[in-house]
Amino acid sequence: MPIYEYQCEACQDVIEAQQSLTDKPLTTCPACTGSLKKLISRSSFQLKGGGWYSDGYSGNSASASCPAASGDAAPACAAKESCACKCG
Repeated sequence: MPIYEYQCEACQDVIEAQQSLTDKPLTTCPACTGSLKKLISRSSFQLKGGGWYSDGYSGNSASASCPAASGDAAPACAAKESCACKCG
């Protein structure tokens, strides 16, 4: 279940609420009964490591043959001008 942040427009207090996607947004501050506005917060979802991108699901077939894109020590592709990743 997602956690949403709200800020009171009267007392500037920021609260967090764990709500379902179908729940209605909170409208009243529990501290001062002022009006709340929903904040846009950074997501905690991150793609790390090789994962789906380096496994070929990105649709970029040039990165598989590019030494710079694959992390090898080579400074640039041999193809240079025709390389789709433009690493050279």
